[in-house]
Amino acid sequence: MRKAVFAVRTAKEILRDPLNIAFGLGFPIVILVLLSVIQSNIPVELFEIDSLAPGVTIFGLSFMTLFSATLISKDRQGAFLQRLFTTPLTAADYIMGYTLPLLPIAFCQGIICYAAAIIMGLKISINILIAALAIIPISLFFTGLGLLCGSVLNDKQAGGICGALFTNLTAFLSGIWFDLDLLGDLKEFAFCLPFVHAVEIERSIVSGNYDGFSAHVFWVACYAVIVNIVSVCVFTKKMKCC
Repeated sequence: MRKAVFAVRTAKEILRDPLNIAFGLGFPIVILVLLSVIQSNIPVELFEIDSLAPGVTIFGLSFMTLFSATLISKDRQGAFLQRLFTTPLTAADYIMGYTLPLLPIAFCQGIICYAAAIIMGLKISINILIAALAIIPISLFFTGLGLLCGSVLNDKQAGGICGALFTNLTAFLSGIWFDLDLLGDLKEFAFCLPFVHAVEIERSIVSGNYDGFSAHVFWVACYAVIVNIVSVCVFTKKMKCC
């Protein structure tokens, strides 16, 4: 009940800034359209819609990290959280209260991305709906990482790291734009991170090829659990310091 009340307050806070929501929902669509236009004007198959749409969908989730980091860092800088620390809410309650309102946004973002991809030629199938639902557990990693960063950084630092740095890492180390073989020795490093595995989960579902699916899910699930546990621990420490 306490988590639900705090989640409602967080949702209202998010809705007060519709411009950021519109940007997060719309920017992946712009990327999808631009790359599709490029594909239509080059002789090689570089940005096929079947492979591009799942990748861009995951890229869009990186903005959930920015949203969650900015949200919690702004609350930390003000007196709001300090007042809330006097309530019976635990650190886990706070983390869940910030996470729950962001999950529907992540799901809507995925639906919008796949809807745009269908207009651009992606074949309609039940796999697309399953892929959209798979976004919800994947987004737990992205929001959890944002909450971790927002728990230790101010809003400007969180904007720089989770905005410019993290979104670029997601783009270039996930195989969205190009084959990871082009990274050379960095390919092994990329596969130690969850980004490429998140993309492969979506691509596997959309294509209906579930071979090796469990291995990718394992990587993403482990990162999501670890990041959220660390977020709770860090937030607990911050509560004790106030």
